[in-house]
Amino acid sequence: MSRLTVWEAEGGREVLKTEDAGRIAEALRGIGVRFERWEGVTVPEGATNEQILEAYRPHLDALMGVTGAGSADVVALTPDHPQAQAMREKFLNEHIHTEDEVRFFVRGAGHFVMHVDGRVWDARCEQGDLISVPANTRHWFDAGERPDFCALRVFTDPSGWVAQFTGTDMAQRFPVVA
Repeated sequence: MSRLTVWEAEGGREVLKTEDAGRIAEALRGIGVRFERWEGVTVPEGATNEQILEAYRPHLDALMGVTGAGSADVVALTPDHPQAQAMREKFLNEHIHTEDEVRFFVRGAGHFVMHVDGRVWDARCEQGDLISVPANTRHWFDAGERPDFCALRVFTDPSGWVAQFTGTDMAQRFPVVA
C-alpha cells in the first residue's frame, strides 16, 4: 500500500500519516513533488525492458512531453543481485540532482524520503505509483534490506542518474519503516 509519513526533522514528531492516494498527492504537491497512480497497464512476468517500455509508452510520451524529458529506461533490483547491498548503500545517502528524479514503479516498492522545509517526507511507492522529486530537493531512496523492484526512470540529462551527496546524517536519523 502506498503511504506518506511526515515528521518534523528536529525532534522526529510525526505530523502526518496516510495511505489515501489523493491525500498523498495533495500533501506532496505542497512541496513540489508530483505523485500519481497509473492504472490499466499489465506487464507479463519476465517481460524484457523493451516490452515494459512499450507497455507504458502512452504514459511515458505524455509525461515526457510535459516535463521535456528526453529518455526513459528500466531499472530493476532483486535481493539476489550481486551488488544489491552496495547499490542500496549508495541510494541511502541524502543527495540532490540537477534535474527532477522521476520514477514509476512497475513492480515492487521503495521509499523516496525527502528533507524539505524542516520536515522529513517518506513516500512509500508501490506498483502503479509515479513520483517526481524536483531538482535540488534533498532526498534518499530505500527499497529495504532485500530490495525487489522494477521501475521506469525518466531523464532530461543524457548522463542519467547523477547525484550530489549532501554529507548529512539525515538518512541515518530517519530510517524507513517497511
